[in-house]
Amino acid sequence: MSDRVEFARMNGLGNKILVVDMRGRTDRVTPAAAIALAADPATVFDQIMAIHDPKLDGTDAYIDILNCDGSKAQACGNGTRCVVQALASETGRKSFTFQTIAGILNAVEHQDGTISVDMGKPVFAWDKIPLSEEFHDTSRIELQIGPIDAPILHSPSAMSMGNPHAVFWVDRDPMTYDLERFGPLLENHPIFPEKANITLAQVTSKTSMVTRTWERGAGLTLACGSAACAAGVSAARTGRTERKVTITVASSPNRGTLTIDWRPDDKVVMTGPAEWEWSGTVNPTTGDWQRDESGQAEAATP
Repeated sequence: MSDRVEFARMNGLGNKILVVDMRGRTDRVTPAAAIALAADPATVFDQIMAIHDPKLDGTDAYIDILNCDGSKAQACGNGTRCVVQALASETGRKSFTFQTIAGILNAVEHQDGTISVDMGKPVFAWDKIPLSEEFHDTSRIELQIGPIDAPILHSPSAMSMGNPHAVFWVDRDPMTYDLERFGPLLENHPIFPEKANITLAQVTSKTSMVTRTWERGAGLTLACGSAACAAGVSAARTGRTERKVTITVASSPNRGTLTIDWRPDDKVVMTGPAEWEWSGTVNPTTGDWQRDESGQAEAATP
């Protein structure tokens, strides 16, 4: 078995993704390799999407997802779109079914190049999100940042899209809040025993929102697909919007958009772009990598 595999640097609305081809192998991308790749400015990423041979009949691949701190992630919508684009380019197919630690994801690439991912059904039960305290109504939980009589952020909607989310409702541009300071405190708050993704959401109409996310295990991110799904569902759940919304991701380049559709069958479908940047090879154990570019190679050894 070769000590190197192919990988691609891609992005989904600026969300930095490394798609690593682990098919035909029995090993995995190690946490040490993930940490080494994240420490290099050329390969810094939000998530690694490692494509493995399928484990279940009827699926096309098993996707192992790693955060930049080496921890496992249950879901990554932007990364899933990148995997679809990579496999569609390789195979000519347009639809795929993936297995992840969070369950089964179905995805399709459209004629215009956008990609829709069925992110599954939202989970609202407090012990399934999970939360450390019982809440009968998780659409508004007791949690705040700032003075008790004038909190800066308060009363988020909590839910799971295969990973835990808290959505705080704000009345101005999410970029004007110091999420870099609040994010780590909220991500690691004791009420979230498995930590949580923290999103600031501004509703701008019944069919539109603006969001910004502090991503669990990754920190400030340019975009987070599952967080956009959580924001869209939570907005509809609390009567702020309709069930289909366009979300402007405030921190993404050019403020790109995702369409979130919470369908009547309770499934959440996210539609948006994916973009290939460059390809190379990587050692999945150490993170040693080499870039392929016009016959010239750029390399780094941690």
